[in-house]
Amino acid sequence: MEDPAWNTIGRLVDWLDRGSELPEETKTLLQILKITEEAGEVAEAVIGATGQNPRKGYSHTWEDVQNELCDVIVTAMVALTRVNPDARSVFAANLDRIAARSLAAMAPVPETDGGLDGS
Repeated sequence: MEDPAWNTIGRLVDWLDRGSELPEETKTLLQILKITEEAGEVAEAVIGATGQNPRKGYSHTWEDVQNELCDVIVTAMVALTRVNPDARSVFAANLDRIAARSLAAMAPVPETDGGLDGS
């Protein structure tokens, strides 16, 4: 099944690989570290969007925050692809696992006849 997002991630991984002569393990480790760098940029954008740095004031917008969040997501997708070439299947399985665990709390409580003794 075609998945444009994951197809784009594959092209980005290929592009990054062409631009680096580092060993694969090093590229993977650096890509994982890149997630932290991008998350820091999200934090910077939130601080700027809320004007919480007195020296800089309102230096960012909420659109900047959205863009930085997308950078984190793409960076993590690239990192996952480096860790496992079948990243789309790994992600889908984990998304299902997380949804099942998280959304189970929203499941309706089975109805009873209201008796306290379970009858």
